[in-house]
Amino acid sequence: MNGSGMVRDKTALRVVVLLAAMYVLLQLFWRTRSIILTVFLGVLFAIAVSAGADRLQKFRVPRAVGAPLIVLAFLGLLGGFVAWMGPTVREQSTELRTKLPEALDKLENWLEGQSGGVVGTVLGVPDPDSLARAGRSGTQAPTVQVVTEKEPEGLRARLTSQLSGAGRYFLPVLGSTLAVLAAVLLVLFVTLYVAVDPGLYQRGALRLLPPQNRERAGVVLGAIGATLRKWLVTQFIAMIVIGVVTTGVLLALDVRAAIPLGILAGLLEFVPTLGPILSALPAIAMGFVDSPEKALFVTLAYVAIQFLENHILIPILMKEGLDLAPALTILVQAVMAILFGFLGLLVAVPLLAVIVVCIRVGLLHEEPDVMSKDRSDEDAPTPSVVPQASM
Repeated sequence: MNGSGMVRDKTALRVVVLLAAMYVLLQLFWRTRSIILTVFLGVLFAIAVSAGADRLQKFRVPRAVGAPLIVLAFLGLLGGFVAWMGPTVREQSTELRTKLPEALDKLENWLEGQSGGVVGTVLGVPDPDSLARAGRSGTQAPTVQVVTEKEPEGLRARLTSQLSGAGRYFLPVLGSTLAVLAAVLLVLFVTLYVAVDPGLYQRGALRLLPPQNRERAGVVLGAIGATLRKWLVTQFIAMIVIGVVTTGVLLALDVRAAIPLGILAGLLEFVPTLGPILSALPAIAMGFVDSPEKALFVTLAYVAIQFLENHILIPILMKEGLDLAPALTILVQAVMAILFGFLGLLVAVPLLAVIVVCIRVGLLHEEPDVMSKDRSDEDAPTPSVVPQASM
């Protein structure tokens, strides 16, 4: 009896210690969540820079030189582009800020004018003629009148307050200039150090595991690197293509502030699914500055661009990539945005890809080349290109 009691006491003690350790780890993760997500973003960029450094090594350029050169070249191109387009973007951004309230007012007036048609029928809003007849006959129309009196500022004020609230909710990381600068520097240094010697960190991670699990863990790490590299290349190409095409279409439609709106569309392309929707809203609003018809054309243009991207561009770029279910992607993005803000939204999709690869390759023991072939049964089998990690 004494022996069994001691065993129960030891088991209970282990459970208590395990729960306490889990609580401490969760608290530590929550307090450092911004740093962890920023480091993960730096690792993402390091994977892209590392791919370029691999190519430079074929020309006998050391990684310690090639990786910084790639980063400096990127920063130089970015700075040159800003210097070239800065005045135009600044001018059109000012126009965007000044004309957007006018666009919202025109949108509200157009919706009120359509209240007796299909829009009013769907929304259950009485048309202005029926309200006038009700007033002459002495009947009351309290609902619309009360709303009009209580909210004289209309759609512009409501949307402005909601968008400002959304900005405070989704962009807490941008609340301080010093915080932004520190985050950028952290991403830059993580990118450089990991890109210069990625094997150092891979070997360090493998040494934390039991020897019998290191070989499979090396395959998992290689599959994660290949998947993220493919995803990054796809996103960067899509960002450039969507930014250029959107700018050209908006210029052809003579939409105000076409260049900053096109740049915004390219940047938000990094956020799959939700990014294109967020970039389309200000462009549609700017279309209403001129006419509802132009806003309709802008909407159709964005829908067409996204259709061509989803059915032509992305399938070509991601022919052998990891296929993520759209509903799961949106769910993970929403959860990450609620829990971690804008940084969580940025890293939601690549983090989901990492989790899927860990489950399929690490737990289910699928081979990486089999994962890529799952996208299409018609694809020819390709040999695995995942490097075996050194043990």
